[in-house]
Amino acid sequence: MLTAENVSMWRGRYQISADGSPIAVWDPSWWRTGGDLEVDGHRFTVRSNTWGTNYRMLDEAGNEVATVERAGRKRWSVQADGRTYEFRRASFWRSEQELLVDGVRAGSLRRKSMWSGAIEADLPGMPIPIQVFVVGVQIALWQAEQSSGG
Repeated sequence: MLTAENVSMWRGRYQISADGSPIAVWDPSWWRTGGDLEVDGHRFTVRSNTWGTNYRMLDEAGNEVATVERAGRKRWSVQADGRTYEFRRASFWRSEQELLVDGVRAGSLRRKSMWSGAIEADLPGMPIPIQVFVVGVQIALWQAEQSSGG
């Protein structure tokens, strides 16, 4: 299980931990939707398209590692390592996303608190860097939603 804690209220920076041990830092971009990740000493860049619906995760050499399509929609997906991971919004009223396997809930990603911004992710079967990418994209979406007043 991953948890993400906001370590800088003004900057929107998050410390991401797996089972209580720090594994990554999400550092949001000031100018574009997305941010930078560092996982196990490897840096990744996350950028979105103009509308913030598609995200790409690039490694240090600029190679695409993973993509998110239809971010912010009721149903969206992640492509990485030749696999597709399907997600759906659990409810219009809650900040929770469900990971689906063959149409059945297999995991989730949820905001633990609107006030602290803490996030909890249970994404079994997904490599850690891709889990961190998914958490980073959700942070970017929730931050964009908050700044637009929606």
